[in-house]
Amino acid sequence: MASSSDPTLEHLANSVLQPGFEGTTAPDWVRRRIAEGLGSVVLFARNIETPEQVARLTESLRAENPDLIVAIDEEAGDVTRLEAWTGSSRPGNLALGAVDDIDLTERVAHDIGRDLHAAGVSLNFAPSADVNSNPLNPVIGVRSFGARTDLVSRHTAAWIRGLQGAGVAACAKHFPGHGDTVVDSHYGLPQVRGSAEEIAMTALPPFIAAMEAGVRAVMTAHLLAPAYDPDLPATLSRLILVDLLRGELGFEGLLVTDGIEMGAVTDRYGIDGATVRAVAGGVDAVCVGGESAGEGTAELLSTALVKAVLDGTLPEERLAEASGRVRDFAAWSGERSRAVARAARDGDIGLVAARRAVRVRHRSVAALPLAGAPHVVELSPTMNLAIDGHTPWGIAGPLRDLRPDTTSVRLTEPELSHPGDLLDREALAPAVGRALVVVVRDAARHRWMTDTLTRLLRSRPDALVVEMGVPSGDTFGAAHLITHGATRVSGIAAAELLVGACA
Repeated sequence: MASSSDPTLEHLANSVLQPGFEGTTAPDWVRRRIAEGLGSVVLFARNIETPEQVARLTESLRAENPDLIVAIDEEAGDVTRLEAWTGSSRPGNLALGAVDDIDLTERVAHDIGRDLHAAGVSLNFAPSADVNSNPLNPVIGVRSFGARTDLVSRHTAAWIRGLQGAGVAACAKHFPGHGDTVVDSHYGLPQVRGSAEEIAMTALPPFIAAMEAGVRAVMTAHLLAPAYDPDLPATLSRLILVDLLRGELGFEGLLVTDGIEMGAVTDRYGIDGATVRAVAGGVDAVCVGGESAGEGTAELLSTALVKAVLDGTLPEERLAEASGRVRDFAAWSGERSRAVARAARDGDIGLVAARRAVRVRHRSVAALPLAGAPHVVELSPTMNLAIDGHTPWGIAGPLRDLRPDTTSVRLTEPELSHPGDLLDREALAPAVGRALVVVVRDAARHRWMTDTLTRLLRSRPDALVVEMGVPSGDTFGAAHLITHGATRVSGIAAAELLVGACA
């Protein structure tokens, strides 16, 4: 009988973990665990300074194992790791869906893959194949190609073809679909209320399209879908992962969890309990380290998996099967990466796409272009944890590049909740005699933001409004622009349109 110090079990346990770590060089504990069977690592913005530094980092990691899976969550758009400190140079999925040109989507994804391939990344946790059918969704939103199943399906497939054509494996997420939810799974357990028939018609087709496009990895969602399993979140559910995804849909590739430390699963089972249940339920690789990055977490999860095998909670055959899928995927993705030559950058394809995605929903006579340098008021929400809080966004910077006398202020809900004349002093007074541009981000989801916008427009009905999140059906101001995302290039594209400098 195996013991708690059985090297075979420890090797298997290490092989199914995908930990993150601190720092821009490989820590000793990560190197040691790779030698002890660790099959994957995940990079975050904290690991990234420059493309050259990332390439050195991945090369040093692979010195221990040439087929090590190096993963990243690079959706581009609002969720970027490579460009977290500057803002993404490519628009996200909602912008691509708004343009609805699958050739453009494929080119943008290929360009993302080019950068990842050059940096030594072999697996990208993208694209989001979620159909954002609920406009109040707090965690998907602009990360989705849109609210229509057919549109999301064709762009999911195109994105996968583009990324994998550049030598980087794609991962369709978040199965069985996170679009029709109103709870952020970082903090709580969302529920999908639809019947099995409704989910099959609306949420599953993009994942089928992803498989038909050649995807070899699928990420699970931390949500409850009672139509399939009334008790367990999808990440832990054999009914969803094995019976539905593998059985009915025929997926044979790698199943990886969303961040296992997220509240939707850890609040109920603990991070170690969720890990064991996920692997027992059919998951092959456990992603961890967005918030819990360190050797202690990796040790805790590895120990929990070994203990679960020894006490019969987790069949050793299931752990070995998961390890085998990780190994097979590593070999396939490594071979694919080595077989693809480094590609040239596709011009300014990201800016081209962002420009095409901007829509002017309404404009009054003479509202555009701006005659002089405006005052910009940016209403800034608290972002979900998938979006790096340090990533710059907005219109003020790009406008200042075009009109140096542009002034700006960024206001948040806590600031505006205090009694006083902050809005008059910081937003309205500096705009006297000048154009006022009000920038919002997912205004329909934030009552404070729509209330503030209403107050500003009551005083300045001639203000121009720029929505950088998911648009609602409402129209505001003398001109209403929609960028379908808050990336750096989306800000540039909107600023160009505002001043009449469009290329």
